[in-house]
Amino acid sequence: MPDIVLLLAVILFALIFDFFNGVNDCANAIATCVSTKALSPRSAILMALSLNFLGALSHTAVAATFGKGIIDPESTSLVLIIAALMGAAAWTALASYQGIPISVTHSLVGGLLGAGIAAAGTEIIMFGGMKKIFLAMIFSPVAGFVGGGLLILLLYRISRKATPHKVNKNFRRLQVLSAAWMSFSHGMNDAQNAMGIITMALVTYGFLPFFKVPIWVMVACALAMALGTSVGGWRVIKTMGKKVFNLKPVHGFAAETSASIVISAMSLIGAPISTTHVISTAIMGVGSTKRLSAVRWGIVRNIVIAWIITIPAAAITAAISYLLLNKLFG
Repeated sequence: MPDIVLLLAVILFALIFDFFNGVNDCANAIATCVSTKALSPRSAILMALSLNFLGALSHTAVAATFGKGIIDPESTSLVLIIAALMGAAAWTALASYQGIPISVTHSLVGGLLGAGIAAAGTEIIMFGGMKKIFLAMIFSPVAGFVGGGLLILLLYRISRKATPHKVNKNFRRLQVLSAAWMSFSHGMNDAQNAMGIITMALVTYGFLPFFKVPIWVMVACALAMALGTSVGGWRVIKTMGKKVFNLKPVHGFAAETSASIVISAMSLIGAPISTTHVISTAIMGVGSTKRLSAVRWGIVRNIVIAWIITIPAAAITAAISYLLLNKLFG
């Protein structure tokens, strides 16, 4: 098959992956404000897709990490990239259908690792970049949990003389702002994944002399994620907004604000993280300050299991995909 066809296939698969990213991670940005009735589902989705789009266009630091920091670009082929995307997209689509809030970012990390190792062994892995990713993977959910807990305690103290009705009324309004920031920060980090993959493919093909994300790639990926967000992963939204902890507006504001701070900071230093991990642990942190039993730890356990198996599941799927595709097109 001509390389140009493979390049077009990479672009198509990357945009499909970005679409499912928006479907699954739509819950990250709007689950709390929908569950607390701060915004209607339609208004929340319109806000999320708009700010996801703007966030995706804000910078390309995370895209550079994906394109140059996980596997060696000089050992990459278009078939390998397609296989990585197939592994990541298959796992993301399955999780979205089942209502499981997974890390779409880690799905793609797993896809690249699985396809890369199948193609060239462990020598292809960029261990410096992987160290950054794994450190961020550990730090960001911890920061989300601690930040959510500390912020809600601060808000309780500030609001201690107000009636519950007034507190809910005020924070229902403020939650629109925190949800907007969450949507923007989600675009800053997660939309960069597909940008890095497409740009890697353009360099591999020879279309670009060096790694620099073109404007048209940024716009295409931002649109794909926005379209996925517009569909709305309603099963995931239900899990995030209701099943982990019964959120009130003040809780939603605290969880979204603390998560947005962590995601924005990680994005600016080019660390691809799981927005799902951060907002989930922020919700857990907020809930645990009320009482530990307020958090439905059985649901949390299922979410954590999904986090743990995401990278290996996507890696195995991508490795199998690479072996099959290499026989056909290698």
